[in-house]
Amino acid sequence: MKPSWKDSIHQQREELARMLREPLGQLAGRLAPAWGDCDALDAVLAANFASIPHCSFLYCVGMDGIQICNSVGPTGIVPEQVGSDRSQRPYMQEAVPIWGFLLSDAYIGENEHHLSLTALQVVYRDGLTVGYLGANFDLRNLPVTSELYEEPADWRQVKGDPAIRGTVFQQSRVESPMDRNLEQALSILEELLTERGVFQCQIHFSNSLATIWTLDDPYRYRILDHEALSDPDICLVYPPRAHPADAVIATDDIGRILATLQALRLTDPTIYLRVASINIFNGMVSATFSCDGSHYMPHGEFLAKDTSFWFGPGE
Repeated sequence: MKPSWKDSIHQQREELARMLREPLGQLAGRLAPAWGDCDALDAVLAANFASIPHCSFLYCVGMDGIQICNSVGPTGIVPEQVGSDRSQRPYMQEAVPIWGFLLSDAYIGENEHHLSLTALQVVYRDGLTVGYLGANFDLRNLPVTSELYEEPADWRQVKGDPAIRGTVFQQSRVESPMDRNLEQALSILEELLTERGVFQCQIHFSNSLATIWTLDDPYRYRILDHEALSDPDICLVYPPRAHPADAVIATDDIGRILATLQALRLTDPTIYLRVASINIFNGMVSATFSCDGSHYMPHGEFLAKDTSFWFGPGE
């Protein structure tokens, strides 16, 4: 089974915890003899700041969440931090595990509003828990060790705006300029997807336009309006490109997908297709209907459904 985004998060957090737990535990041991002495704690934190990788700030808090020394950052001691109340911060609301180390969930930083996380290490003195060593991290400074997850190829259905769903039977499709020339518009898109290096397109039927992404310039989209989708010469703008070997959707299936989208647009005047997209690399087809509900389906599963699946059996 391919890892999900939740699996990737878990893997990343495990790697960070392994990286941080030992040096924070060692630093907590050095802090214990100085506990209760603000100047001594500042000095220990400053002397050992470099031992905590990727850290933004270090500080100490008592059991009540009140800071008992100054914060220490890359440039040294940050004054006037003693007495700061951290008791209501997100990381102080999480339960520290029995082994005395917590890597918090990510949260929005209070001052600069950057994504952050905090590690808390319990400080023990004479066998008693006296407080916590806190280490703050800016997510932008943390290494990413997990592989980027792959989008799952499962069929997903997403409900839309309840206000739209509630009035769907009071509306009827109004013919758009694209509808009047739909066969030719879809033929142009088929040429672009199979022969001209377009790997993703999003078709806005009601707005009479398509947004496309090309292999030659994948970071920028281009908008083909109704005029462009009515003129086959638009294909001359995009140079011929071989269909990518790693494309999941074969060229023969692209025409079948587009024909199915045409049927979903025109078959029913009430429940009709408004927006659809095709991506040849992840093999998915999306379809958003007049009820604002969206489906994300593997193209093979999409092609296996006839119109009775979407609209029910005919008379």
